[in-house]
Amino acid sequence: MNTLTMRPAAELDELINAVRAAVARDDGPRDTASHVADALREHLPPPGLLTADQLAGEHGTSSGHRLHVEPDGSFSMTAIVWRPGALTRIHDHVTWCVFGVLAGVEYEDLYALSEDGTTLTEIGGNANRTGEVSGFAPPGDIHRVRNIGDDTAVSLHIYGTDLNRIGSSVRRFYDLPTAAS
Repeated sequence: MNTLTMRPAAELDELINAVRAAVARDDGPRDTASHVADALREHLPPPGLLTADQLAGEHGTSSGHRLHVEPDGSFSMTAIVWRPGALTRIHDHVTWCVFGVLAGVEYEDLYALSEDGTTLTEIGGNANRTGEVSGFAPPGDIHRVRNIGDDTAVSLHIYGTDLNRIGSSVRRFYDLPTAAS
């Protein structure tokens, strides 16, 4: 994970303050994700948040750029660059997550785990376009993110933890057989 070396635009400061207020409500993970999503919708930064060097990369890769970690560890912000062909493993998270698409389209495939924990069923998907915001909280947040378009996509992710401390928002990767619903 890369860290920005210069302070992002004032739009990010407004977003940070709005997220602080949403998190301070301490309404539980699902409601907090909803409040943070509202804050991100209101203060979604412009696509020019990252430099040309941060947007560069090879087909099929993604890169994350840590933008902010709240001093008390209550949330972190990361911009993720999804080049065409980029694909994550199927995974879930340790905490709530809210994301907004700054550029391009971020595709998300959603899954459910069987009761016996041996199979995943694909239960839907979303094509999250520029300007759209979404969020979730565990449990039931099993998904995969990918860029199947021809253009680079950029999204801003806000996680309910200190990613510098824990390293990753992923709780578990799922390398299980999948079935369509």
